[in-house]
Amino acid sequence: MNHNQGQLRRTLGLPDAVLIGLGAMIGAGIFAALGPAAQAAGSGLLLGLGLAAIVAYCNAMTSASLATLYPMSGGTYVYGQKRLGQYWGYLAGWGFLAGKTASCAAMALTVGWYLWPEHANVIAAATTAALTALNYTGIQKAAWLTRGIIAVVLTTLVALVVSSLTSEASDFSRIDFTVDLTWTGALQAAGLLFFAFAGYARIATLAEEVRDPQRTLRRAIGISLGITLAVYTAVAIAVLTVLDADQLAAATAPLTAASEAAGVTWLTPVIAVAAAVAALGALLALILGVSRTMFAMARDGHLPTGLAAIHPRFNVPHRAELLVGSVVVILVLTLDLREAIGFSSFCVLVYYAIANASALTLNADEGRPARVIPLVGFAGCAALMFALPATSIIAGLLVLAGATILYFIQSAIRRTTRQ
Repeated sequence: MNHNQGQLRRTLGLPDAVLIGLGAMIGAGIFAALGPAAQAAGSGLLLGLGLAAIVAYCNAMTSASLATLYPMSGGTYVYGQKRLGQYWGYLAGWGFLAGKTASCAAMALTVGWYLWPEHANVIAAATTAALTALNYTGIQKAAWLTRGIIAVVLTTLVALVVSSLTSEASDFSRIDFTVDLTWTGALQAAGLLFFAFAGYARIATLAEEVRDPQRTLRRAIGISLGITLAVYTAVAIAVLTVLDADQLAAATAPLTAASEAAGVTWLTPVIAVAAAVAALGALLALILGVSRTMFAMARDGHLPTGLAAIHPRFNVPHRAELLVGSVVVILVLTLDLREAIGFSSFCVLVYYAIANASALTLNADEGRPARVIPLVGFAGCAALMFALPATSIIAGLLVLAGATILYFIQSAIRRTTRQ
């Protein structure tokens, strides 16, 4: 890379990096994950939220260290290969592909549940098809659109918090940790709520574009995660004061259920639109990210090479995009929202466990973070991963086992053709 080019691109200061982090994190996840978390832990989901934030922070800091050392696209797919060997990078790539494809399904289902709950799956499938077509023509989510989405979502969440806490229905005695709190429940809630922090490592990928990256990246990650945690905690408390944990667990669109319980019915359609806007923005970015990772793995020979084709007119990896869109349509017609969130969390936690293991191999000259950070990150990923619902764990392990078999078959074929 041209050194001057790298210098020219260092245009982002701390406020810009924080804004990008908030745009990546405060999104549709909070509209979807509260219900499954309440089902796992009752009002103990508040503890789960804190645990999820700690693991997210460690993962983001290790990703920032690795991104500063290897400023190239691919994330842990690259770091795993460089630090641990080909197989671990490959497994991280598969974890990302499978987890983020399930995230696509969760975001599409969120649109469906908030806009037209009676036909959520059909709406989700139609939404996925429409956004896949948009991506196919090379239309990407612009930076101004991200800012617009974050403004809409934040304003809506603040309105929900204020109107819930000031309503006559608000009752803090509903938040009772003594009734149903168990460590297994809190850990499972943390694993599911981890989904709501997805995107925190987006800042880490800016290593080439920020001024004074070592200092700016760490501060931006801390600030944006802190703000996101504060917003999510306020939302969770407000919702739990108007709905008890059982009602929240049963709600398919928890934030509109909360506005109805608080008696602020004017806010219900606003929340539905905000959830749909946030989920659509996330889905557009996710389809883009998953198809590019699939394209990179196909180009490296880890997936069928036909998926590395680039459209001659639109200049996009069109076969990868169509495959991602098709798989997501099948998922939204067969999975429910909770299953999609659990499976996504499992696979993404595998991805970040490999990132933390990669960071543990760094030495001081390579910008290693304090050793406790990747250690806590790795242990946290492992704990949350295996605290998830059994169906999520089994499905995740089956996908990774299948990927492992494929890897060794490909390796054997390559060895045979070289002889």
